[in-house]
Amino acid sequence: MTSPEEWTKVLESIMVAGVAVSAADPSGLWGTLKEAAAGSLALAAAKRDPNSNELIQAAIADFEKSSEGSILAMRERFAQAEPTEGVQRSLASLREVSAIVDAKAPDEAAAFKAWLREISQKVAEAAVEGSFLGFGGVRVSDAETATLRDISKALGTAS
Repeated sequence: MTSPEEWTKVLESIMVAGVAVSAADPSGLWGTLKEAAAGSLALAAAKRDPNSNELIQAAIADFEKSSEGSILAMRERFAQAEPTEGVQRSLASLREVSAIVDAKAPDEAAAFKAWLREISQKVAEAAVEGSFLGFGGVRVSDAETATLRDISKALGTAS
């Protein structure tokens, strides 16, 4: 059984997985909106997926019950910092969550951590980076690719 503080960290990890990638290579307003939408779509997909384990389903249910204000507060706490600091805070949080789920839900931990990694991947792919007026750019920047590797390491998943 997790403590309320541990469960809060697990819930925050749903957003933190995407925030880490967004902070790694800020995409401007339009890109940030696309990245936020990608995180929400990944959450909705897991909610509908009959193969999502109990930990994922419980986290989604409680995350959705969180008030909009608390979700925004979570995002702000990680995104307010300078980009590099925001990435480092996010990675530290994901390492902590990885240890929590390994200890408290070992049978479901691998699937939960893979799901968090999937969220970060979807966010990374949501907006084209480095384009000018819609021309050029790449789907996933070098900074995002490096952050995805760091997220995998933080979660203890294969990249």
